Amino acid sequence: MLLKRLEMNGFKSFADKMVIDFVPGTTAIVGPNGSGKSNITEAIRWVLGEQSAKSLRGGRMGDVIFAGSDTRKPINFAEVSLVFENEDRFLPLDYSEVSVTRRIFRNGDSDYLINKQSCRLKDIVDLFMDSGLGRESFSIISQGKIDEILNSKPEERRSIFEEAAGVLKYKHRKKQAENKLFETEENLNRVQDILYELEGQLEPLEIQASVAKDYLFQQEELEKFEVTLLVAEIEAFTEKIAIQKADFVKNGEILAAMQAEIKQEETQIYTQKKATG
Repeated sequence: MLLKRLEMNGFKSFADKMVIDFVPGTTAIVGPNGSGKSNITEAIRWVLGEQSAKSLRGGRMGDVIFAGSDTRKPINFAEVSLVFENEDRFLPLDYSEVSVTRRIFRNGDSDYLINKQSCRLKDIVDLFMDSGLGRESFSIISQGKIDEILNSKPEERRSIFEEAAGVLKYKHRKKQAENKLFETEENLNRVQDILYELEGQLEPLEIQASVAKDYLFQQEELEKFEVTLLVAEIEAFTEKIAIQKADFVKNGEILAAMQAEIKQEETQIYTQKKATG
């Protein structure tokens, strides 16, 4: 893996696009105080995922954007790209050239890209972990960093050797796995608490269910009796109506016979009156 190129646009003092080619051999950047040498180092740290504005000599992350000068207006974003030659596939990507880009805007929005494809900060951190170029690695040592290393605690120095030995990635994965196990255990505990609470509700729920089942059974039986009663009442009314119809017909016949008899008698009376008159 070879660092081929650094591209900066709007980062700190670099208002215009600046491209630095790292040619094979030794590349040194020299210049007087205030020329921006430290800004180049910070640009590399920033694109690799540095999250501390203080480490970049700023109060907040937006301070990395060119703030303007007497002759130039401020600009609205900063962008830095690192380009690596990856013919040996040292980086676990199937590309012969890998570019990593970080971009930030004044409104706080930010983007991370690998080969111009949007990604997460975690993807960049994982890509360079144990490569010697991670944001926590010691391939970039600024002023005062050596004293900090020499005066650090043994457990802090241990991370230096772990990074150099290539085991930091596996420790990081182990920590992630342990965190997931811890979260899973917490979830299991919550599930157990819920089960315990539900177990306390089982007996009352069983009683309620039994009452509900009995109610449904009784209601079904009641509906059967009501249907049977209704059918019996309908049959009784039907029979009664049939009897009344028969009586009505019979009474109609009697009435007709009586009317015929009355008419006959009236005819006889009329005949008798006419004969005597």
